[in-house]
Order: sequence, then structure tokens, then C-alpha cells
Amino acid sequence: MKLNDLDVSNAVAVRSNKTVYCDKKQNLAIKVFDESFSKVGILNEALNQSKIEETGINCPRLEAVTQVDGKWAIVTEYIKGKTLAKLMEENPGRRGEYLDLFVDIQLSIHAEKCPLLTQLKDKMNAKISQTTLDATTRYELHTRLESMPTHNKICHGDFNPSNVIISEDGTPYVIDWSHVTKGNAGADAARTYLLFCLSGDRAIADEYLKLFCKKSDTAMQYVQKWMPIVAASQSVKGKAEEREILLSWVDVVDYE
Repeated sequence: MKLNDLDVSNAVAVRSNKTVYCDKKQNLAIKVFDESFSKVGILNEALNQSKIEETGINCPRLEAVTQVDGKWAIVTEYIKGKTLAKLMEENPGRRGEYLDLFVDIQLSIHAEKCPLLTQLKDKMNAKISQTTLDATTRYELHTRLESMPTHNKICHGDFNPSNVIISEDGTPYVIDWSHVTKGNAGADAARTYLLFCLSGDRAIADEYLKLFCKKSDTAMQYVQKWMPIVAASQSVKGKAEEREILLSWVDVVDYE
């Protein structure tokens, strides 16, 4: 497949290592990865997407895994609408309403099961082992991770307002399932909290955490106990300045 063969005028989302195009004529979204992505990682993302499709969660339908101009690409159904992040930006007076919907969507994901997904603890243990933290800190984090309850809820792993599309008829769709696992919802909430912090909006991070804990009847201290573990496991990827912030959480968050 060649990009010139598609009815695309411009990219709808651009990241440092992938670009998403939209072919509105065929109702397709084409995510094109650069050479830094492994074939295994891309195929695994597509496999995760197909697993989620079999649950009750609204997500774009997987159409194909192919190559576009020699680069690997995942082709999905195109959802016409706006992300929650865009809606929050355009309607600041409705931020509370959108955040309420955001948490409701996350809780609906946690209510689903998908036995074939990777176990969250296994993925986090592997990530912690890859960090630049000293052996004593890694041992402490591994030990704390193993002491946390093991659940089997679907955890998106990158749940933020940019990954929720509200279609024109008001139906929410969740995208980007590359990090999905089965595990403890508290870890997923901790990850979302840290994503808000990394975006520079600590106020909405705190607002989100209070709302999540209230709606899920979860003690805030319980989610906070996950934060150093989640921060450490996420520090092995991403921008250097983000790794620095994440590693600071390992030191400063009280997880007793």
C-alpha cells in the first residue's frame, strides 16, 4: 500500500515515531509507525486491539495490519468526532462534566474481563528490571509490587483524554490499546494520574484522583501506593525529562 493510494490530505495526529492518517472516503484510520518500532510490538498492538473488540468496550474495529510506503501500519475504523482532550480545551466551563464522563468510561473498562491479555504485574516487573534504579530500590519495588493484590480487570495502561473519542452521536470510543493488560485498577488509575501530572496540570490530576476514588469506592491511599511502582515501570520509555519526573516519584511518594 502507498500513501498516495489513500484519500488522505494530511495527518490527523503526529507523534515523534508514528503518524495517523484518515481516509474519510473509506472510513479508515491508518497509523503508520517509523523504523524504531519492532514488528513484534506492532503486531502485538493489533492483537490487543482484536482482543478488546471481543469485550463490551467501544473501540474502533481493526481492519488490517499492512505496510504503507515500506513502513508497518495498523488500519482501523475511523471514528468521526473529537477527543475528550479537545472538548476540554474548547469548553473549559464543562471540564468537570467531561472529567466525570472520563472516569465513568475508565470504570466501565475496568468492569470488563479479557483472560488472554498479559498480566499487569508481569509487565511491570519486567519494566522495573530495565530501569536505571539501583539494585536495592529495584528489589524494594519488586517486593512492593508482589505484595499488591492481583486482579484481572482490563487496564488500558495509557488512559488519558486524548485516547477517548466522542463520536458525533455522543458515543465514546477508546483508542490506542498498545499498553493494555489485565490487573489491578488501582495501578491503571495511578498511571492516569501520573499522565495528568506529566502534562503539567496537577490540579486536574488531583481532581481526577478524587473523582476516581469516590466513584469506585477506593481509598486514595491505595492508589497512591501504586504510584512509585507505576512511575518506575514507566520510566524506561519516553522523553528524558519525563523519565526524570517519573523517577522523582519513586523517591518522594510515601507508599506506606
